[in-house]
Amino acid sequence: MPLETALLLPDAPGLDRAAAILDAGGRVAFPTETVYGLGADARSDAAVTGIYAAKDRPRFNPLIVHVPDLGAARALATFGPLAMRVAQAHWPGPLTLVLPLRADAGLSRLVTAGLQSVALRVPEGAVAQALLRRCGMPLAAPSANPSGRVSPTTAAHVMAGLSGRIEAVLDGGPCAVGVESTILDLTGLPRLLRPGGLSAETLAATLGTAPARGPDGDAARPVAPGQLASHYAPRGRVRLNAARAQPGEVLLGFGPVADAAINLSPRGDLAEASARLFSALHELDAAGADAIAVSPIPDSGLGAAINDRLRRAAAPRD
Repeated sequence: MPLETALLLPDAPGLDRAAAILDAGGRVAFPTETVYGLGADARSDAAVTGIYAAKDRPRFNPLIVHVPDLGAARALATFGPLAMRVAQAHWPGPLTLVLPLRADAGLSRLVTAGLQSVALRVPEGAVAQALLRRCGMPLAAPSANPSGRVSPTTAAHVMAGLSGRIEAVLDGGPCAVGVESTILDLTGLPRLLRPGGLSAETLAATLGTAPARGPDGDAARPVAPGQLASHYAPRGRVRLNAARAQPGEVLLGFGPVADAAINLSPRGDLAEASARLFSALHELDAAGADAIAVSPIPDSGLGAAINDRLRRAAAPRD
C-alpha cells in the first residue's frame, strides 16, 4: 500500500518531524546546495534497504554519507594529511571524498556496497545542515529520484518521482548549484571519479596537481555513486552537440541559439546552466519530449559536470 508522503516546511516543527521519521528508520528527502537527497540512517541496514527500495537502485552502487562537519566525518573514515587539506579547503560544499572506512565506523555495509571505503560529504545547504544537526546521525543520501532518472532540484521534482514511496520531503526551495557533488577518491593517488559542483581546476589548485580521471578498477562495481554509464536520464532519447534540432526533436539550448524549447543560459553562463539543467530535463519530460537535441556546451569548469551528466543521459539504456 502506498505511503502518504508528507511535504514539510524546514521550520522547527518540520525539522522535528523529519528527525523523528529518520529516528524511526524512515526516509526523508531534503535539499542540499547541489540536488535533493533521499536521507536515511546510514547505520541501519533496514533504513538503507528502504532507500534502495524507494529508488529501485542497484545494490552494488554505494551511497554518499552526509555529516554536519569534519569532526563527524573523521569518526567514519581515515583522513591522511592530503585529505585533511582538501576537506578543510572545500567543506562544507559540493565535494564528496572517498576515503578508507574506519573499522569502528558503525555504518551499514549496504552503504559501502561491502567495500572498505566510504563516500563522505559535508553539505553547505542550510536546511541540510539543520537536519543533520537535529537528527544527530549520519545520513546515507543519494539523489531523491528513481534510479537512473533525472536528479531533483525542487521538492516538486521529488514528489513527482517518489510520492507514495517515502515518508516525507523537506521543501527548502530550489537547489543553488543544480548538479551533484564532485567526487574525489583519496584512497590512493587522487582520482576524480565524477565532475560536479566543485571544478576540477579548483581541486587541482588545492591538490597541487591535476587528479587522475575516471574509476580505477571494475567499472561494473562502482566505488562511488554516479559511475554507471546510463544515468541522469530523461524519458526521451538525447543527442548531444547539436547545432539545431532535427525533425521530431526539441532543442535544449545553450548560448544565443535560435528555436530552443528551453535555453539553459541564453548568455552562455555555465553556473546558470548548471543550476537549470535538471529542471529543464524534468520540464521536457513533463512536456512528453521523445527526442532532445542539446547545444554544444564548453567542457571546462562547471561545463565538465554538465557534459558528464548529459553524456550519461544520452548513453544506451538497458
